[in-house]
Amino acid sequence: MQKLLNAWAWSTTVLVVIFGFPVWALVFALTAPFDKGRYAAGRTFRLIAVTAIRLNPLWRFSVEGTGPRDPRRPYVVVSNHESYADVFLISMFPWEMKWMAKTTIFNIPFMGWMMRYSLDIPVKRNDREGAMAAIAASRDRLARRVSIMAFPEGTRSKTREMLPFKDGAFKLAIEFGAPILPIAVAGTRQAMAKGTFQFRPARAKARVLAPIETAGLKNTDMAALKARTRAVIEEGRQAIARELGVSVGGDEPATA
Repeated sequence: MQKLLNAWAWSTTVLVVIFGFPVWALVFALTAPFDKGRYAAGRTFRLIAVTAIRLNPLWRFSVEGTGPRDPRRPYVVVSNHESYADVFLISMFPWEMKWMAKTTIFNIPFMGWMMRYSLDIPVKRNDREGAMAAIAASRDRLARRVSIMAFPEGTRSKTREMLPFKDGAFKLAIEFGAPILPIAVAGTRQAMAKGTFQFRPARAKARVLAPIETAGLKNTDMAALKARTRAVIEEGRQAIARELGVSVGGDEPATA
């Protein structure tokens, strides 16, 4: 039964992306000439991910918290990173963000095309020029009055402990004067474990936490900003884990 449900989840996810592509293309064609931030096209792409969640019998995902009052005020949104399923879950929030993602994902047919033309941001790992290009693209998206979304851990942890946060998103927020919007995630590690693409039964939740203003901060304040953000996300994910009855501490179970 687990194999059948996993096959169903993969089949529906692929079909939703393929059949969602013409809908996205129509929205893009109608809005791109005047929507410089590709807000409508990007939001349509996120709704494709939400549709995939609704059709996945193995996942029970939910989101909580108050997002930006003005969806066109740019934030630097940051979240802890448990699995690939985080992308599906965070897409359920009802506002558009431009995602920073590995360059290789942009090469995937249909999905990668939608990401690229929705103005998501490719990031080439361990490449200084690629990192600088991603920062420049992030500045561009913020200037277009669209929030950006980043996982400051950089990758998913091999254990249930959060990795140290990298500087990039926080440096950008200080430079632009954009508030940090923290999101805490728990439960997605069970949905799709690191090192596997199998869908598994999971309850997961993402919660928007209080924004952290950066106006007036300097680069010398970055370490404190990073530590404060990490602390509130850690507290938030621990709270969600208690509600869901899942663990967010210790090593991966042997079956993962």
